[in-house]
Amino acid sequence: MSLPQHHTYTAFYASKVVASGKLSDVAVVLHGLLQRDQEATPLILDDETGKQTELDLRGTAADVQARYVAESLADAPALPEEKPAKAGRGRPRLGVVPREVTLLPEHWDWLASQPGGASVALRKLVHEARRASTERDQRRHAQERSYNAMAVLAGNFPGFEEASRALFAGEPERLANIAAAWPADVRDYVLALANP
Repeated sequence: MSLPQHHTYTAFYASKVVASGKLSDVAVVLHGLLQRDQEATPLILDDETGKQTELDLRGTAADVQARYVAESLADAPALPEEKPAKAGRGRPRLGVVPREVTLLPEHWDWLASQPGGASVALRKLVHEARRASTERDQRRHAQERSYNAMAVLAGNFPGFEEASRALFAGEPERLANIAAAWPADVRDYVLALANP
């Protein structure tokens, strides 16, 4: 199972995937499921975090879809407003917001001796640190989202604790072997989320 690159959700019912995609689409499918079976208790997971989410499925299918289309539009990042450029003296404004940094005197002395000064040196250090930790951060995020989903979907399944240990130990083969006994959709979803 591979996950799409945009923000999506996956709904499970009786350990089977019943819907996956944009929140509005998942909500409409679940609305139909609840119309057919009012006792159904589907689980909806955010594919980005692996956390369970609740949906308001009251009203008609059109009401439900409109509710979650509107919500996704409200969550979309706003485009920056264009401001007229002012011609003036001095350095151009680059959208830089000054913040306070607390360092020891020897740190400030070293920064001041760097080509371009303290600001350039700090930016370079931050860029290098981000590059160096990207893979580790992605792996940690994948482990956390996979564990979140696993706790919701497989918390009562045999081997859950052992699978959790394998996940955080970075042993994907062992995780896959333990999860092999779980329902296929749950296993595939947990393993997909575990992949950075």
